[in-house]
Amino acid sequence: MAILLIVMVLMNTYPLLVSQDLVFRSKHTTLQSSLAAINTALAGLEQLTEENVAGSMSALEPDGVSRAIVTDPYGRVLYDTREAGNATGYYVFYTELVEALRGSLAVYSVYKEGAFHSSAAQPVLYRNQIIGGVYVYDYDTQQASLLETLRNNLFSISVGVAALVLFLSLVFSRQLTSRLESLLAAIRGVREGAYNRRASLSGHDEFAQIAGEFDDLVVRLQETEGARRQFVSDASHELKTPLAAIRLLTDSILQNESMEGETLREFVGDIGQEAERLSRITEDLLRLTRLDSGVSEPAVRVEVAAVLERVVKMLRPIAAEKEVEILTIRDGAAVVATEGEVYQILYNLAENAVKYNRPGGYVRIRVEGGPETTVITVEDNGIGIPDGDLRNVFKRFYRVDKARSRAAGGTGLGLSIVSDIVSRRGGAIRAEGIEGGGTRFVVTLPCLEQREEAP
Repeated sequence: MAILLIVMVLMNTYPLLVSQDLVFRSKHTTLQSSLAAINTALAGLEQLTEENVAGSMSALEPDGVSRAIVTDPYGRVLYDTREAGNATGYYVFYTELVEALRGSLAVYSVYKEGAFHSSAAQPVLYRNQIIGGVYVYDYDTQQASLLETLRNNLFSISVGVAALVLFLSLVFSRQLTSRLESLLAAIRGVREGAYNRRASLSGHDEFAQIAGEFDDLVVRLQETEGARRQFVSDASHELKTPLAAIRLLTDSILQNESMEGETLREFVGDIGQEAERLSRITEDLLRLTRLDSGVSEPAVRVEVAAVLERVVKMLRPIAAEKEVEILTIRDGAAVVATEGEVYQILYNLAENAVKYNRPGGYVRIRVEGGPETTVITVEDNGIGIPDGDLRNVFKRFYRVDKARSRAAGGTGLGLSIVSDIVSRRGGAIRAEGIEGGGTRFVVTLPCLEQREEAP
């Protein structure tokens, strides 16, 4: 509204000021022309008297003025076009005339009371001596009327423009308010847990763009919330299973006081296995929680070969028990991560390859360093993964064969942990089947040199 008022003031004021200034300039030019004409008529007079001034002015009709006065050096009127009979002898001391009798040219114009009042005065000289003064005055209502008409027209136009602007502002304001309220309602709904709410604003303005971004965000929030609920459900189920087994075994021991020693040792061993499984699940859940929270150690240069040697050393007893051979092909490649993260990647992939392999099978681990990336490949000739399951193996708690996975001691979180670590470090991972049986996992991670060159 303030801007509208400023615009109205400018619309009414500026054109009027410009027009008024043009009139003033025109009046000044006209008055000075009249003064020049009168001075020319009086030129050559050694002294001004009523007779010689009247004689000089008789053939002159000052153009563009309402009144003309000629005085002696003391301000006594010698000639006045306004006075009846051209009466003379009185004194005038108009400001302009006083300045003229002092030797200056004075010109003034003002607009008041519906008319232009313009006056000017100039000295009359003879041999550089002031012998009198000339005063002219103009009273103009015609141009004042034109200016007033312009003022009224501008006011009418500005009022019309203001009304139109106000109307359009109200319309647009109502539309914007409505769109904003729809967006706020959607935000409040999502804040209260209604992830099915959408803003869905049509158009191409900023509100529509914000609504589109908001809807995309809600979709991601909905997916995240669904994943969270599924994760909690899966985690609860995974934790309940070993706990239920421990409770069942414990109750069996307590209810059977005559249980033989061998059977008792078997039951206690089963309890230990379930407790170990429970511990592994808990540890994996804690790792995933840390990954999800974004809390991680700073990335450093990690030599993959050194970490791989530790992993192979830890897995050889398990591989020997399964009659699986572990083969390594490695160079001096390095990656940008933490040593613990590289260990988790190599250990989880290699352990799965050993556990789900056949007697007499092999696990081949290849590490290849390039100018920009390091590629880690873990492949086996084991039981393999069906093609329909390959895209899901990185999901949390996903198992191709749940019974076999639990029997092997898996938690269903290892590959998910690997995928999260790789993604967090700017890498990529994929799983693919091998013709004839077996599975290949390929991990690509940035090299240190690449990260250092990045701005």
